[in-house]
Amino acid sequence: MLRFTTFAFATAATFIAGAAFAGGHSKDIVDTAVEAGSFNTLVAAVQAAGLVDTLKGDGPFTVFAPTDEAFAALPEGTVETLLKPENKDQLTAILTYHVVAGKVMSTDLSDGMTAATVQGGEITIDLDNGVMVNTATVTAADIETSNGVIHVIDTVLIPAE
Repeated sequence: MLRFTTFAFATAATFIAGAAFAGGHSKDIVDTAVEAGSFNTLVAAVQAAGLVDTLKGDGPFTVFAPTDEAFAALPEGTVETLLKPENKDQLTAILTYHVVAGKVMSTDLSDGMTAATVQGGEITIDLDNGVMVNTATVTAADIETSNGVIHVIDTVLIPAE
């Protein structure tokens, strides 16, 4: 059984409050991220990589979404360099490494499981000290959207070369 902190659930509840309407989840992954206000860098990166239409598509998708603070923790100049048109392939690889095809809820996770990402690499789930995806901690889980689910993470995942 997964255990998330009270903070994680409170954050998820606040995040979800603006995303869902009567009758279900009417906002897709991109619109939900935009409305949350804490994923400005992620949204800018998705736009620069040309992935908006994909993440607004039918899905379902599971997105491990790094916050603005996660992007700010990268070495100075990294985000600016990745957003340059000549680095679109590298940016796309990093972003698609945060996406798994299908809708994976926290209750579907088990310790040590791996999942193939859209980028082609694999991520590993560790439940020993909270919920970890590779080196990132899940800070809010199960934010449902019309085309999948978002799990908020505190670190940008970088695929192996």
